[in-house]
Amino acid sequence: MSHHLPHRPGKADCLISVKRIADREAIKSDRILCRSIIMSVASVMVYVDSEQQEAGQIAVAGDIAKTFGAAVLGVSAVAVEPPFVAEGVIIEQTTEEDLKRIKATLSAKKAWFKRVVGLPDETVEWRWALQYPTDFLVEQARAADLVVVKRRSHTVSHSHFFDPVGAMLRMGRPTLSVPERVTKLSGDRIVVGWKDTREARLAVRDAMPFLTRASQVTIAEICASNEQDAARKRVRDVAGYLQRHGVQCQHEIRVHTAEPDGGYLIRLASELDADLIVAGGYGHSRLGEWIFGGMTQTLHQQAPVCLLMSH
Repeated sequence: MSHHLPHRPGKADCLISVKRIADREAIKSDRILCRSIIMSVASVMVYVDSEQQEAGQIAVAGDIAKTFGAAVLGVSAVAVEPPFVAEGVIIEQTTEEDLKRIKATLSAKKAWFKRVVGLPDETVEWRWALQYPTDFLVEQARAADLVVVKRRSHTVSHSHFFDPVGAMLRMGRPTLSVPERVTKLSGDRIVVGWKDTREARLAVRDAMPFLTRASQVTIAEICASNEQDAARKRVRDVAGYLQRHGVQCQHEIRVHTAEPDGGYLIRLASELDADLIVAGGYGHSRLGEWIFGGMTQTLHQQAPVCLLMSH
């Protein structure tokens, strides 16, 4: 008859227990680290027109970089127009002197840009090219977590023309567009325009660094009258997802009316004193011309606050 004496933990058992606890703590720490990486911004890119004189979107980009301890990359470009020929005669062309002047302007803009950003030299980079501005920014966006652009309200010369919405649809990066005369973004109150699409899901995920720092986030979906129950379920799901990331949020739905959906989001942001709207960016190219979704166009044309969009 065998007798089983009660097991007394020895040194080896204690070491195993300590290791298990350490492993659990390491896993927990890794999860926290992964979450903080997802919710951070390490590189902010901002497009600057070579003739720009106001701080605008550059100041906003600089403040974002300071908040997240990120680097700032300034990007600028001017296209060199091909010769204009009529009936075999060159009417107008870019001269060597023109090229020197353009290059000098783009290079000199670096010092002004760095003064506006107000960050240490080692965290600021300046990139320029003799290229169409939209194409150059789309190309350079590979180096950024977030791209900040100015929302233009006027037309400039073809060589300087920059298309912020077209760039947003092509970059594969979240785009923060800053309206005229706005130089600050608190992001304390944020409105999320929800639509159950790939673009809106990307926008919410891309906006997470801002959402987790806001004191109030409002998720709003505008739906058809026969979709209200499904819409409530959708915004509850999004709210639950954000709450698990520590976001303070509320949600609401609204039935479509004669008011454009983008107009409602703008009005809601005003009522809530929010200075950032997060939404999916919608559009496609047809025969070389960009066709934009209704909400995307309304927000870009009319919103007096910053927009964070993903496509």
